[in-house]
Parts: sequence; C-alpha cells; structure tokens
Amino acid sequence: MPLTYDELHQLLLEQEEKLESRLDIIKSQVREDGVGYSNHMADAGTEVFEQTRDVVMRKQVQRSMKDVRQALTKFTDGTYGICESCGGRIDIPRLEAVPATHYCLRCKTRLEVKS
Repeated sequence: MPLTYDELHQLLLEQEEKLESRLDIIKSQVREDGVGYSNHMADAGTEVFEQTRDVVMRKQVQRSMKDVRQALTKFTDGTYGICESCGGRIDIPRLEAVPATHYCLRCKTRLEVKS
C-alpha cells in the first residue's frame, strides 16, 4: 500500500533527526588539524586516510540534510512531490524510495544521461 503525503512528511522528519544525530557524531570524531606527528609513515598514512574519509562522510551527510530540509520546506509551501524540471507530479513509489528527491524518474534519468 502506497504511503500518504503525511507519512512521507513524517519519514522526512525522522530522516532529518537521524542525519542530525549522525552529523553530531561525525563532527565529534573528525580531526581537521594536521597529521604527521607519529613515528611511523604508515601511521601517518592511516591518519590521513581516516581524516579524509571522515570529512567526505560529513559532507555527504550535510548534503543529505540539505535535501531533506528542502523537501520539508516544500511541504510548507505546497510544492512537495512536484518535479523541479518538468513541473509534473512525482510518482508516490519514487517518493517512497527517495523522499527528498527533486525530480521525477524520467527527468532524473534524463539528467543522469547528460552528465
């Protein structure tokens, strides 16, 4: 049974909460200061790898948070579920799969083929 818009709204609120929690955890673990204070090159390499991974994860969570918050704003202004490219309705199954999507499946596919 397809979700309702109210259920999708609740799902987005839950996603926002989870992303905020995840971002707090990542921020508490990410070190952005320099590396190279260890006695061994392999240790320094591991530190650089972990630092890079954590920064990339933080940026990815921040992008997801931005998408979720934009979707929640669309609920407020009445544009949730409307494709930003063609202006058509986004199918409920697509919204269930990607609640913070900006595009219908056809437009998303077209945009991915172009890039």
